[in-house]
Amino acid sequence: MDFSLDPRTEGLRDNLLDFMDSHIYPAEHVFHEELGQLGNRWAWDSVPVLAQLRAAARKRGLWNLFLPGEHGAGLTNLQYAPLAEITGRSHLAPAALNCSAPDTGNMEVLAMFGTQRQRKQWLEPLLEGQIRSSFAMTEPDVASSDATNISTRIERDGDQYVINGRKWWITGAMNPNARIFIVMGKTDPNAERHRQQSMVLVPRDTPGLQIKRGMEVLGYDDHDHGGHAELEFHDVRVPAENLIGADGDGFAIAQARLGPGRIHHCMRSIGVAEQAVELMCARAEQRIAFGKPLADQGVIRNWIAESRVRIEQLRLLVLKTAWLMDTVGNKGAHTEIQAIKIATPATVQWILDKAIQVHGAAGLSQDFPLAGAYARVRTLRFADGPDEVHKNALARHELRRQAAARQNSHA
Repeated sequence: MDFSLDPRTEGLRDNLLDFMDSHIYPAEHVFHEELGQLGNRWAWDSVPVLAQLRAAARKRGLWNLFLPGEHGAGLTNLQYAPLAEITGRSHLAPAALNCSAPDTGNMEVLAMFGTQRQRKQWLEPLLEGQIRSSFAMTEPDVASSDATNISTRIERDGDQYVINGRKWWITGAMNPNARIFIVMGKTDPNAERHRQQSMVLVPRDTPGLQIKRGMEVLGYDDHDHGGHAELEFHDVRVPAENLIGADGDGFAIAQARLGPGRIHHCMRSIGVAEQAVELMCARAEQRIAFGKPLADQGVIRNWIAESRVRIEQLRLLVLKTAWLMDTVGNKGAHTEIQAIKIATPATVQWILDKAIQVHGAAGLSQDFPLAGAYARVRTLRFADGPDEVHKNALARHELRRQAAARQNSHA
C-alpha cells in the first residue's frame, strides 16, 4: 500500500500551499473589509480581492480542481482529496479556486445530466466563475431527511412546468449573483416512491420566485458564502426544456449529486481540524495558568493527542473512500461514503470544541476562526442527510452483510 502522492498531485499540492501562503491568508482581512463596504453584503463574490485571487488561481492552474472529466481539471477523487483538505483551512480558498459548494454539486449535475443547451447556458458560466447557483431541495413543512417527502409541486402545463412550494436552508440563495436554482419537487405523486420527484432549472428572475429571508446558523449569517435562504414558489413557470434528465429522475440525480458533495465536505473539514489543532497548540504554549503553560497540563495534552489520532483515522477513511469512488464508482463506495459522512462532522466538531476550550472566552469571539468554523461544521451533521439517516442505512447494510456471511459459512 503506497501512501505517497503521484507527481501531478504533489506538484499541485506544492503550488496550492504556496498560493495559500502568498495570496489567500494575506487576503482574508482585506476580503472582510471590502465585504463591509458593499451595498449588498450577500454579494460576496463581487469583492475586488476575490476577483484578484481567482485570476491568480487560474494563472497557476488551480481552477475547477474538483471536477473530473472534460469540464474540469481531470483529477481523480484520490488526487483531489489532499488539495481539498488544504482549501479547508480558509473560507476564501474554495471560492478562489471555483471549488465551493453548492456550485460544485450543481456543476456536477449539469455535467452529468444536463442537455447541451443547459450546459451552454448555465454550466459554462459556472465553470468560468461568472455566476453562482443554488440547489433547492430542503423544505420547512416536511421531514426532508426523507427526500421522498418533498412536497413542492412541479406540474406540466403544455410546454411549461409550473412550480409551487416552499424551500429553506438554500445555500447561496441570498447572493444576487446566484442566477440559477436547481429545484427538486414532485411531478407525479402517484408514481413509485423514488420516481415521484424531478429537477428543473429555475432562473433567479423568474416571476413568482420569492427570496423571503436569510437564515442564520447559530447566530452566524454565513454572508461570505451567499447565505442560506427561505424561498417561495408561486406559480413559477419555466420551459419544459428546463427539466434535468427525465420526469421521475430527481431522486436518482440527487443521490448522484450528494455522493461527491459529501466527500468534498469531509476533505475540507479535515483541513478545518488541522487548523484547529495548530491554533490549540499555539495557544496552549503561550498561555500561563497556575504557574505553568497550558501545554504542560495533562488534560490539554490529552486533547492534543486525541485530536491527532482522530484526524489521522479520519484522513485514512476519507482517502479509502476516494479511492473506492475512483475504482468501483460511487455506488460501490456507498457504505464508505456513509461512514465518512457520519464520522467527519462529529470528529471535527469535537476537535473544534477542545480548541475553543483551550482559547477560553477568546475562542467564542470573532478574533479567532474557531466559533465560525464550529457553526459551519455543525451544519454538516444535517447537510446531505442527518447522521441518524446514514447510521440507520449503514446498520441495515451491515446486518445484511453479516447475515449473508453466516449463511455462506453454513452452506
